[in-house]
Amino acid sequence: MNFDSPYNPKETEDKIYQLWEKSGFFNPDNLKSAKKPFTIAIPPPNITGSLHMGHALNATIQDILIRFKRMQGFKSLWVPGIDHAGIATQSVVEKKLKKEGKTRFDLGREKFVEEIWKWKNESGNRILDQLKRLGASCDWSRTRFTMDNGYNAAVLEAFIQYYHKGWIYRGERVVNWCPRCQTSLSDLELEYQEEKTHLWYIKYPLALRQAQGDNNYIIVATTRPETMLGDTAVAINPKDARYKNLVGQNVLLPLANREIPIIADRIIDIGFGTGAVKVTPAHSLVDWQIGQAHQLPMISVIDERGRINDNAPEIYRGIKVEEARKKIIDDLNAAGLMEKIEDYTHSVPKCYRCDSTVELILSKQWFVKMAELAKFAMAPVKTGKIKFHPKRWGKIYLDWLKSARDWCISRQIWWGHQLPVFFCQKKQEEFSISNFQFSNKNDEEFIISIQKPKECPFCKNCEMKQSEDVFDTWFSSALWPFAILGWPARLASESVAGRPAPTSDLKTYYPTDVLSTARDIINLWVARMVFSGEALVKKPPFREVIIHATIITKEGRRMSKSLGTGTDPLELIEKYGADATRFGLAWQISEAQDIRFGEEDTLAGKKFCNKIWNASRFVLLAQSGVSHPTGDHPKGGKSLTAADKKILAGIKKLEKKVTKHIEKYEFGKALHLLYEFFWHQYADIYIETAKQQLADEKLKSQTQKMLLEVHTSLLKLLHPFLPFITEEIWRTFGALNGSKNLLITEKWPN
Repeated sequence: MNFDSPYNPKETEDKIYQLWEKSGFFNPDNLKSAKKPFTIAIPPPNITGSLHMGHALNATIQDILIRFKRMQGFKSLWVPGIDHAGIATQSVVEKKLKKEGKTRFDLGREKFVEEIWKWKNESGNRILDQLKRLGASCDWSRTRFTMDNGYNAAVLEAFIQYYHKGWIYRGERVVNWCPRCQTSLSDLELEYQEEKTHLWYIKYPLALRQAQGDNNYIIVATTRPETMLGDTAVAINPKDARYKNLVGQNVLLPLANREIPIIADRIIDIGFGTGAVKVTPAHSLVDWQIGQAHQLPMISVIDERGRINDNAPEIYRGIKVEEARKKIIDDLNAAGLMEKIEDYTHSVPKCYRCDSTVELILSKQWFVKMAELAKFAMAPVKTGKIKFHPKRWGKIYLDWLKSARDWCISRQIWWGHQLPVFFCQKKQEEFSISNFQFSNKNDEEFIISIQKPKECPFCKNCEMKQSEDVFDTWFSSALWPFAILGWPARLASESVAGRPAPTSDLKTYYPTDVLSTARDIINLWVARMVFSGEALVKKPPFREVIIHATIITKEGRRMSKSLGTGTDPLELIEKYGADATRFGLAWQISEAQDIRFGEEDTLAGKKFCNKIWNASRFVLLAQSGVSHPTGDHPKGGKSLTAADKKILAGIKKLEKKVTKHIEKYEFGKALHLLYEFFWHQYADIYIETAKQQLADEKLKSQTQKMLLEVHTSLLKLLHPFLPFITEEIWRTFGALNGSKNLLITEKWPN
């Protein structure tokens, strides 16, 4: 190792990472002295994704913990993997086909899925390679993919168990629908855009005319006049005295000439518009709730193509929603029923993949009942079996679960886990839920196959057809903490012929210890993992949940590559090195909700690495002519100078404080302490004093020992944060200390 040159991360990082991988110590099974397990399951990134700052921050947090626990002697397992990302991946491959002048329908389902697998094998592991550049010490031998055969078995098992427990049903409800992608969407697959539009005030004539002099209509304010063709009521708040005498009367729905009732519901905001709103249960989640409470009919007027359907008056049928809005406004004006129009700005839901406006429509889909499962999700948080950090996120988690609505888990795409449901082709609403079986592909691999019914139980003579739907990606990722460890492998006494041998990983490493994730998926992922673990494995999936900050620009804007506001962590690694990039991220970790990221902290990390490198060179040169046995540490006494005693006491306090901060997930505080101590108390003060002591023959030997003792302790403390440079330096300093170990497996100072 050449300390004569400045530290160059480009010459070090790839070499050191290969050394770690070759050692096999990312796999806890190779840590022979370790006994107690410590497990982290990586939040699986999408196979379509590339490393962004949020990934880099989260990976840095997890790697700090894994390296810290590994050095403390734990069987530290960090399981990596990637999510198949149904809609996103299908969209990528469809765009690729479009360039070739083809569609997925030209290929057919089987060939199209083959194209996706081909793309996945060529490009789908890119983000895992990028995590390695950051220094992630995952056990790559355990890498999982949510479309692996074993994982597929977990998804099917979960669905079958939920269905037979009565927690899954098929029904017609209002769902998010993308007219372009032609599928239902989860709430997380929506992106909201602020749009300047209008608030239209429309007169709804009273069916029973009032006495002369009174108004003969009620004015309704709406942002969506195009859905009024499906209105089944007008609603007001029961506390609104303006309309108290109208409740129970009917109005004549403009343009459709249907009578609909005026109802009272506490959900109505008195301050919105006129306080009277139209109720369209088939095209609004709030209106659907009102419709259920008041037993209103549901009239769908928008179809899956985003066009007005045959339930509307004939003059509007077949035209797109945008065109229908213009025509309806014109017709209301012509009829004298438009009271006024105001400018209005509101959030419009867009499909996160194609940017199409998402419609809320009635659709027959598969749903998970949340009433019982929400209790499973709340219990371990209420009892303290699962703790949130910071604590405030636990309340937000519980508040959402109190009002969680049933979860739509079916998607109308081809890439994903196909539902094990078979329909009768003659009585098309009748279906049966099928089991699945394993069959050996070879001695080490197996395949999963869904068992098609031999005979239709309904008509007795048709060949039943499997549902075309696949599961929502979040349904499969909800099983992540235990599916990656071998669930649903059965105990030997329960094993079925052809099933794989039971795995010990589930027994050894489940529940996992820590989940680190972002706040925007607390409800959509964290809660679902918790109830899945409780319902299917009878144990919560993790003990601690770290909700890390969101990284935004210095100006406070959302980071986005498409908007030109993103920072690419790979560019930072190329420019400053992985350690400096990790430093720049960890330095800013606090309980704040957002990190306003700037390169100056990464640059500070690079300068700090140079400081460590230069200090290491000095300590190494100071060891020339050392005659004391390696590993002979200073024990105190009269030979210690005041400076020796001060630095020795300081390093012991530092060890305790850094350990405490990491255990409390206060990574920023730990790094600040290390930085301040190393740069100022150690480099600026003690090393300068040590130079004078080394010139004194009486103090030289003791000072050499002291420098080696303090420096090696600091290398250990810094390692979880700056793993590459500390491991590179340890290759020389470990030998001086009599250690043949890599720093990655050295004992944590205590």
